[in-house]
Amino acid sequence: MADVVSEGTAEPRTRGPRAEGALRALSVDPDSPERLRRVLELALVFGAASFVAVYTPSEDGELLCLTESVGVPRTLYGLRDAYALSGRSPMADAHRERRAVWLGPRQLAGRAESRRAPSGDFSLAALPVHGDGGGCLLAASERAGGFDAENREALELVAAAVALPAPRAPVEGGELPADAFSLAMDTGRVEVGDEILALFGLGPREFDGKVETLLGRTVPEDLPSLMSVVEADHMSIGDRELEFRALQRTGPPKWLRLRGRLVPGGEGHPARLVGTVADASTLRPEITDVARVQRLAAALATAGTVRDVSQAVVTALRKPLRADRIALAELEHDRLVVTVLDPPDPESWPEVWRLEWRTEWPDAPVRAMPTLAAALSEGRAHIWPAGTPLEPALADVGPGGLAVLPLPAGDRVAGACLIGWDEPHEFGADERALLTASAGLAGQALLRAHAFDAEHELVGMLQRQLLPRRLPRLPGAEAVARYLPTTAGLEVGGDWYDVIPLPDNHVALVIGDVQGHSAAAATLMGQMRTALRAYAAEGHPPDVVVDHANRLLMDMETDLFATCCYVDVDLEEGSAWCVRAGHLPPVLRRPDGSTRIAEAEGGPPLGVLRQVGFPMSPLRLAPGTVVALTTDGLVESADSDLDTGMDRFARELARSDPAHLGLVADALLVGARRTDDIALLLMRYDGMAVRPLRERWTVWRVPQAAGHARRFTRRTLRAWGVPPRDRDTVLLVVSELVTNALVHTDGRVRLDLTLVNQRMRVAVADASPRTPVRPTRVSWEATGGRGILLVEAVSTAWGSVPISGGKQVWSEIALGD
Repeated sequence: MADVVSEGTAEPRTRGPRAEGALRALSVDPDSPERLRRVLELALVFGAASFVAVYTPSEDGELLCLTESVGVPRTLYGLRDAYALSGRSPMADAHRERRAVWLGPRQLAGRAESRRAPSGDFSLAALPVHGDGGGCLLAASERAGGFDAENREALELVAAAVALPAPRAPVEGGELPADAFSLAMDTGRVEVGDEILALFGLGPREFDGKVETLLGRTVPEDLPSLMSVVEADHMSIGDRELEFRALQRTGPPKWLRLRGRLVPGGEGHPARLVGTVADASTLRPEITDVARVQRLAAALATAGTVRDVSQAVVTALRKPLRADRIALAELEHDRLVVTVLDPPDPESWPEVWRLEWRTEWPDAPVRAMPTLAAALSEGRAHIWPAGTPLEPALADVGPGGLAVLPLPAGDRVAGACLIGWDEPHEFGADERALLTASAGLAGQALLRAHAFDAEHELVGMLQRQLLPRRLPRLPGAEAVARYLPTTAGLEVGGDWYDVIPLPDNHVALVIGDVQGHSAAAATLMGQMRTALRAYAAEGHPPDVVVDHANRLLMDMETDLFATCCYVDVDLEEGSAWCVRAGHLPPVLRRPDGSTRIAEAEGGPPLGVLRQVGFPMSPLRLAPGTVVALTTDGLVESADSDLDTGMDRFARELARSDPAHLGLVADALLVGARRTDDIALLLMRYDGMAVRPLRERWTVWRVPQAAGHARRFTRRTLRAWGVPPRDRDTVLLVVSELVTNALVHTDGRVRLDLTLVNQRMRVAVADASPRTPVRPTRVSWEATGGRGILLVEAVSTAWGSVPISGGKQVWSEIALGD
């Protein structure tokens, strides 16, 4: 097999000496806070840990407080910021008794840390720190078997090397250094040195002392990382470092570097964030591998999906390593399913990868690359220098050097990261440490994200089953819809939409949102969508449809309510009636490109009040008008209210090209926050090229009622130019249907005639819900039962549909046949 440099346990008793050598090689000022992070990072590499932290005594000597941490978020293991020195926590025991405490999953089973931890089995190690003030080093690992002898030796060396510099903070009541700041976490008031104000383009008299003023002068894309620092709920005790961009009065934004420490306030005093801000343009080349790993850990902590994890790893490694290509893949049975390739174009990758290309990414079998398969089975990082003979599938990834990082997750390998260079590349010790530490972080994150993706796909599938599979084709209009489930959790939402074809070339556009995100909300959404469709099909006007749905929801045993917007569009006339029940109004895009938010009156949400009216508001639609309906997930967010969001939605709709309605829908969803479900329904009204001819006749119950109906029909057919030979057929159908309605039902009878595209539709409505039954046989002496058989014989199609208060029997006749 090819010579390979491995990061792992190739020979017995190798990690301890290597850790000792790495500690000696640290070229960092011993008094610098950066040194502590570098030392802890070595514990991740050589101690097989996924989280490492240092706890030190508080000023009053009653607590052990978190000073610094690296790796995955501590909350995965149920760890807190502080522990009582007199308590029975592993950290307190290690500090008081000056001995190492090693706890496996079995010993942790009954302790508070295990009960609070969302993660599965893990091990903890607490070692005393031999410094002036004492304290302890804490390490957590999800490795099967916990910490072996070599891991323990490495952690003991790290604990002995820990030095705890005092944090830089302004002296209480003293003058603040020019490059320093002090932020009160409870009020958001901040003291800032003059040099920092100059970096933000502010003068001392222009600054009002509010942290929001400084945040408002940063690039919006950098705000999430900044908010994770300046909001107490998102930051743990200890040093933090990040870079961000500040907007300038002229020219491009300026890169700044923030270094800060959250200092406990003590009894009666708020915690304060103290630190410095400097111009990063002169500091960026000095970014350390430890800082990169720390940033990767922070990025992976917020990465929800497998794609998010993969992008975070690629961003963290490719530029610092000056690599020419990098791939990250999940290991599914015997196949590597690649989730991210950088660069993404197929020509940048070996031919065997292109042969295996599947749509966007390749799906490469591990058996095609035996060297890779061997590296994955060993479960440790492998590095092949330039010139190492490898199979083509790997050699062409990195002709100048190749690194393969198995991504461990507990007792299995979750995936692999391949990093390649075109020119000969020298692998330094720090670079190897960066690769190994990154692999450990990525493996755990990939495993969590894969579970999240699987559950989220199940949730999305359930949601899609409750929504229309496809929208109907409309005469004189086109409709498209989009639904995006939230990525903020795994529960099903209650947003829905529907397009309901109605008689006489009407269509109902419906969009709604059930309160909450739960299986109950999804179930209620399905019930409301079905109810609205049923009430609409019965022929009720829009306000009655919504009122019936409201009464139905009031009768259900649920505490949930729903909002709804129902728009009944007459595709022949270009008019519509809109009914709102606590929902957002439609947005109309006119043919000239201007938009307006419809001024439609609204009633309360469904399920709130039983005796309430739902007013109807008229809308006029010229050909080319787009009607847009959406839910609040698209227009409302934490930093944007509904009015602002609706105005932005209208502006984006105005900029779109309505000729391609699907592209318009996709463009409107670009940048959606996905903190809530989003439903979007668009309809472009084009106008009907051929408008039907319609006439209606009320049949009075008089002795000559059928004769009156035939005379009305004859006059109508003559006016429409129907040939005489077709008139007799239509008159026969009218006579039979009207007679059946008069004989077998009570109440009002109505005759409707419609002619479009050489097809005549005869419809007779009555007050009986009973559907006419086609007789299976009629004896020669029978005096009835032949009418329906005659209608069936001369009709192209016939049937019966329920309408409000009864039914409608219809027949379609092809003219000119």
